[in-house]
Amino acid sequence: MGSGLQHKKCDSPWDCLCPTVHCSFQENQEKKKVLNSLISGALAGAVAKTAVAPLDRTKIIPYLSLWDVQGWFLPLQEAYRLIYHTYLNEGFWSLWRGNSATMVRVIPYAAIQFCAHEEYKQLLGNYYGFQGKALTPFPRFIAGSLAGTTAAMVTYPLDMVRARMAVTPKEMYSSIVHVFIRISREEGLKTLYRGFTPTILGVIPYAGLSFFTYETLKKVHADHSGKAQPSPPERLLFGACAGLIGQSASYPLDVVRRRMQTAGVLGHTYSSILLTMQEIVREEGLVRGLYKGLSMNWVKGPIAVGISFTTFDLTQILLRKLQHGPAADR
Repeated sequence: MGSGLQHKKCDSPWDCLCPTVHCSFQENQEKKKVLNSLISGALAGAVAKTAVAPLDRTKIIPYLSLWDVQGWFLPLQEAYRLIYHTYLNEGFWSLWRGNSATMVRVIPYAAIQFCAHEEYKQLLGNYYGFQGKALTPFPRFIAGSLAGTTAAMVTYPLDMVRARMAVTPKEMYSSIVHVFIRISREEGLKTLYRGFTPTILGVIPYAGLSFFTYETLKKVHADHSGKAQPSPPERLLFGACAGLIGQSASYPLDVVRRRMQTAGVLGHTYSSILLTMQEIVREEGLVRGLYKGLSMNWVKGPIAVGISFTTFDLTQILLRKLQHGPAADR
């Protein structure tokens, strides 16, 4: 044996029994896991955002984004009218116009967020001694918050660019690349991260509560039903609850983020989160200002999050089955 030892890669755990043989089985498995998470997350984000794309078009009605103090029926009725009117006049596929540009941000964000969540769950599980078991509530919340923060940090400039394109005429920016170039040249690279602080402050409760709620509901379901995994409709319901709670908790900071991102082209100057909040409340009121658009987001948010979580889980299961057979179902 000695110096003539040949190193080989292991194709199965049984090849790892010999301590003198270099084993890369665990490393290969980890790479497959990360790749599966990235693919599943990207697909989850794309499917969820595409599903609610027609509802996103309702934002172009100014008063539709206001909180309706007399109830939700007016915004929902107007949303339906706009979608139906667009369908009649421009055709069915026009309801998804601009969705491909949205995918440029959504796909990397969702891929990173879901993949990061899986990795943070494993790290926290090892740290707290929960290997292979569900995390307790606090680590569960922390894993979600860290996942959302990681994704937001990496993809924030894309979100900034998307916000700019949404509030400016088409003539101002011809493409996403043009937005990057023009902002960098005219306003400086720092502008690409304007509104970053409220984004992170909003992501922490949003992602934390969303992942926490979804994981908690799955655990409660398993404990009370005796089933290892919920059905797809149950996953959709759990995800919808997660989206509703996360959206409600972080919404005011989301409004502040959008205001700070678009301040340069709308003629406003917002120097800090608190001053932005104060100006919004002073000019528009607490509810109509900081909760602008929440009624519509309570409709599309739970739908999108429910589809996102369900798509991620089912894609993960499918990929594992393709790689390892039926026994891989979790």
